Amino acid sequence: MTDGPWLVVGLGNPGPQYAGNRHNVGQMVLDELARRTGATFGSRSGGLLHRRPQAAVAEARLGVLPGGAPGPRVVLAKPATFMNVSGGPVAALAKYYDVPLDRIVLVHDELDIPFADVRLKRGGGEGGHNGLRDTSKALGSKDYVRVRVGIGRPPGRQDPADFVLKDFAKAELKDLPWLVDRAADAVEAVLVDGLEPAQQRFHTKA
Repeated sequence: MTDGPWLVVGLGNPGPQYAGNRHNVGQMVLDELARRTGATFGSRSGGLLHRRPQAAVAEARLGVLPGGAPGPRVVLAKPATFMNVSGGPVAALAKYYDVPLDRIVLVHDELDIPFADVRLKRGGGEGGHNGLRDTSKALGSKDYVRVRVGIGRPPGRQDPADFVLKDFAKAELKDLPWLVDRAADAVEAVLVDGLEPAQQRFHTKA
């Protein structure tokens, strides 16, 4: 099992109209991980990919192990379903690739973390995040790893549901590439070094 793959999922909504939304920052991180590995997401119909339900998938090795060996095998996935029904694709991919719960990592936006901060945890509550809630239900457990990408709280009385479905503000866009890069680094750290060392690194102010 130690040589089995990890499943890293970036949550978001499908379609170009949502691509720049705060709610889609998890998928932005997955695009960065794919860029780093030279992997290409496949979602064509028919053949093997047709059996990978409702997700764009790329397979790669992520990071570098001590001594310079390639990092662990990873399945990068972006569900093609809407956020609130993310669980079906995640559970189906975990079954298809025989990935145990302790090797599943979800990357997602987090309202309760300041913009540009990244936090890591295993298990716990979903904090009103419908993508996490549906995934926990589909997996039958909350004990997967979360890479939580801070987007901050909405200003004033703005509805959080409206806030997450808007693009990042102009003032945030200059820091967004750095945030996406840092969250991608956090995913690599979890896979290569383990959760606790990654937490020690990313829970310390840069």
